[in-house]
Amino acid sequence: MSATQSTYVEEEGVYRFHMEHPVPAYLVALVAGDLQPADIGPRSRVWAEPCLLPTATSKLSGAVEQWLSAAERLYGPYMWGRYDIVFLPPSFPIVAMENPCLTFIISSILESDEFLVIDVIHEVAHSWFGNAVTNATWEEMWLSEGLATYAQRRITTETYGVNPSHLMNLFTYEKGYCFVYYLSQLCGDPQRFDDFLRAYVEKYKFTSVVAQDLLDSFLSFFPELKEQSVDCRAGLEFERWLNATGPPLAEPDLSQGSSLTRPVEALFQLWTAEPLDQAAASASAIDISKWRTFQTALFLDRLLDGSPLPQEVVMSLSKCYSSLLDSMNAEIRIRWLQIVVRNDYYPDLHRVRRFLESQMSRMYTIPLYEDLCTGALKSFALEVFYQTQGRLHPNLRRTIQQILSQGLGPSAEPSAEQGSAGADSEADTDTPALLLGDEAPSSAISLRDVNVSA
Repeated sequence: MSATQSTYVEEEGVYRFHMEHPVPAYLVALVAGDLQPADIGPRSRVWAEPCLLPTATSKLSGAVEQWLSAAERLYGPYMWGRYDIVFLPPSFPIVAMENPCLTFIISSILESDEFLVIDVIHEVAHSWFGNAVTNATWEEMWLSEGLATYAQRRITTETYGVNPSHLMNLFTYEKGYCFVYYLSQLCGDPQRFDDFLRAYVEKYKFTSVVAQDLLDSFLSFFPELKEQSVDCRAGLEFERWLNATGPPLAEPDLSQGSSLTRPVEALFQLWTAEPLDQAAASASAIDISKWRTFQTALFLDRLLDGSPLPQEVVMSLSKCYSSLLDSMNAEIRIRWLQIVVRNDYYPDLHRVRRFLESQMSRMYTIPLYEDLCTGALKSFALEVFYQTQGRLHPNLRRTIQQILSQGLGPSAEPSAEQGSAGADSEADTDTPALLLGDEAPSSAISLRDVNVSA
């Protein structure tokens, strides 16, 4: 359980848990299963099913203590006692959750060392930003996610050097991160900003805050910036950061990662050049198996942004990369499969089915179902859903039902009781169904305009 102490009285068959610090209710969690522990550091262990334990132990042994120590140097003592990690089966609907003392993580991230690092360091950062100092309302969720993303990247930089990663691309994380990064640039020194965040955590630990608490503390810590009225600079007003729609008002300098992104862009340009046969021959000579994971992800993102692509391009891409990508981690496979779906490339559709039969996280299933339901493959999506719905988390199952119900008549909304034969006959009707929870996100939303219905 997410608790600082736990005991088990064997003769009574009773587990007892104790949490010495106040925590918000959403961070209280318990897991039960065939879980075995293994120590990976002086204050950390992993819990996993026996078949996963060796892999989890080998990949994390010593690393968590390294990240905790780096975070402590930046933001003050780790206050939760233990930092344990439990690896959960594919039916866990999210990638990771930062419950105090016991981070919950989906087991599929063990497929990739790089993504494992990013995900776990992000949850480590939440020990300070989110768990110790918590956003008081859900509209201020960026206080947890934006600060944790900034801290995650500071910890990664302190531990490994330059961090070109742009992998966490969710709105609440990235727009919040850009605002926090902007504040750090105002003070002109990342170390001084780390000192401010350390003081912020010390002042507000074990309490809930709103954005004004952070901003007031920032201006108090840097009186020279308050005198300069940096909070009211034209076009960069703090209130505009929080409430204006659209992209961030300022973005971080990512030029340090250009040496890694240049070959990605060059390969993308080859695949979109003419004549195709010459471009494909040149492109196939580049061995992407030697790339970092995020480089391959970026390459596929560029192809995804350019979709739909000419069918001959998709055929050549599949011939060149499909088998290789199929052996890579879920972050890579989801991108390739979205390209398959957006381009209606039927020869690789069996890979989409296999992926949805094995991956049950929102992060992987929702994008594919959304893409499947916007084109000619909706009946395929319905068929796969009916075959896998029993293994899905109830919340995720409802969300997918809402996605599938768009374009169906009111009586044809998919449910657990329906069979695929009855649903398929209504799959191409034009009557829109109302969304009950997750509405499609607008391209223009403010930092405070967050949908947390899921």
